[in-house]
Amino acid sequence: MDWKRKADQAENEIVSDLKSLISIKSVLDESASTGEAPFGPGPKQALDWLLERGRETGMSIKEVDGVAGHLEIGEGEGLLGILCHVDVVPAGDGWETPPFEGHERNGKVYGRGAIDDKGPTVAAFHALKMVQESGLPLNKKVRLIVGTDEESEFRCMKRYFEAEEMPEIGFAPDADFPIIHAEKGIADLIFSQLPGDNEGPLRSFHSGDRTNMVPEKASAEISVSESMDGFEEGFRAFLEATGSSGELAMHGDSCLITLHGKAAHAMEPEDGVNAGVLLAQFLDPFMEGASARFTSFVIQAFGDGSRGHALGLDFSDEISGETTLNAGILTYNGSKGGEISVSMRYSVTYPKEDRLAECRGALEGSGFTLDIASDSPPHHVDAGDPLIRTLSEVYERQTGERAELLAIGGGTYARTLEKGVAFGMLFPGRPDVAHQTDEYVDVEDLVKAAAIYADAIASLAGVQSTDKTN
Repeated sequence: MDWKRKADQAENEIVSDLKSLISIKSVLDESASTGEAPFGPGPKQALDWLLERGRETGMSIKEVDGVAGHLEIGEGEGLLGILCHVDVVPAGDGWETPPFEGHERNGKVYGRGAIDDKGPTVAAFHALKMVQESGLPLNKKVRLIVGTDEESEFRCMKRYFEAEEMPEIGFAPDADFPIIHAEKGIADLIFSQLPGDNEGPLRSFHSGDRTNMVPEKASAEISVSESMDGFEEGFRAFLEATGSSGELAMHGDSCLITLHGKAAHAMEPEDGVNAGVLLAQFLDPFMEGASARFTSFVIQAFGDGSRGHALGLDFSDEISGETTLNAGILTYNGSKGGEISVSMRYSVTYPKEDRLAECRGALEGSGFTLDIASDSPPHHVDAGDPLIRTLSEVYERQTGERAELLAIGGGTYARTLEKGVAFGMLFPGRPDVAHQTDEYVDVEDLVKAAAIYADAIASLAGVQSTDKTN
């Protein structure tokens, strides 16, 4: 079957569907939660849109409690799962292209979710549609399983698999090609400041809204005193020295400061510039008391990079590489002190208890404590598994390139499966613009990915496939 030719013929429909899906602002909004839309109206609307597209093509459709659903073809005892999500992270500021309109230009489709994960979801949907229309006999059911809380807590998948059967095998088109067979563990750490006597000049500090993004903006309000001579001049010098941008506004005896960094996905914090850390570095020389303890801790813990050396949390292994820490949310509120919420992406063989004990030892005398808010363990499928062998053959057949096995610090729905991997759709050499401003996907890649996914479905669930994939 020439899946690439079929995907080329569907290009206009693929692009049109992606633009429609991007136009739905499917950002988590629990303040607008209802029984029918637990994560807010946007994610539910995006889920409904995709389920309706499946219904139009004659697929079997099911919704689970407004948080997830599936589109199904095929029949048989086995089940192949393709796990996607239609929720997206907030757009943030600084877009040249409106983030929720789905604009196409220069061979790209722009918008929040274009590559994470609405583009891959649309490619997988059209792959399913192509297999359905081909009339190829299947010996398994194939489900495109769609969630709406991937960018937060995976609550959608928890609820879905309480109600529906677990696929024997599956893949998540929500990361990189060729094949990601290892995903690091993801733990949310909270560093909380103990109460102190002297609050100092820092009235408030805020940076970031989610732990899985490098914060691109930080703001603070401070009380200005005569001892802060040269404060405004120092701010301008700091901007010049760091190559950053920001604003400073004086209001009587208080000063409002804003600094801008660069957003990036928490799986590699070095791809961004943490605005919260940057602001702490500027403020620190002017701070005292509890204010100084907050800014100093931020600098000591996160100012030297994202590998956790200062906290004793660093570790690396051959399977998945280095452990990383992203200080995603930083806050300070006068007498209540400060708090830093961190996404730690830890290696597959990470000695977690030993490292956490070392971290707590390093915190002694710092005025900060450590708590674990959530923890999702690492996920790993052996390189010799039949699922990996089959997907490797598919990738090499469709691209002519070797299917290297990768590990990532991001978390995909693949980790919810007993045997699942992340499979595309970011191709080697393409920049990773997920969670960044002016996010986009190449139309050429959308079409190529649809062909790869169709081939994967046929190879894993077609009657010509053997039991070696089970």
